[in-house]
Amino acid sequence: MALLQRLLHSWPALERTLMQALGLQPRLAPALAIQAPAVFPQSKPEVCANDQSDRPGFLDSIFWMAVPKKRRSIEINRCRRRDVRKLEKVKNNIEVCQECGHLKLKHVLCAFCYQKVTHETALVRAQIQAQEGGPRNTPPVETVVLYEGEKATEADEGKRIIERNRKRPSWFTVDS
Repeated sequence: MALLQRLLHSWPALERTLMQALGLQPRLAPALAIQAPAVFPQSKPEVCANDQSDRPGFLDSIFWMAVPKKRRSIEINRCRRRDVRKLEKVKNNIEVCQECGHLKLKHVLCAFCYQKVTHETALVRAQIQAQEGGPRNTPPVETVVLYEGEKATEADEGKRIIERNRKRPSWFTVDS
């Protein structure tokens, strides 16, 4: 705080000296504009012999931040960024999907198979929407999807039946 006070009190003299050295007149000198809030909480002013504490100074409106004392070298930065702990881990839990043959993580659904499932589901939903006339008109009943060569059973009585004109996919199981 004492250093800041000394800087605040010595600034006008430094400013006058710089203007004389550069040959500038006071009214033509460049001004420093800093955007900051209009009011800062200030501590009680200390009484000085010069009584310059009431004049605004150059350092009054600067927001002070912490700055590193020394520069980090390129080698240190690279060592920090390429640390062993930040590297990707080697995965030993990769296997081949039994359905499609693509690589996948163990205990995770294959992304290729999942894409096929979502595509088939979207087609079924579109057929339901076309059959029922819109999403708000669908009754809250269970849906049964029948593929080529399949017939509705007695258990399917009262359910919504969607018939698909294609062979049942191997991954689309039949509800028992």
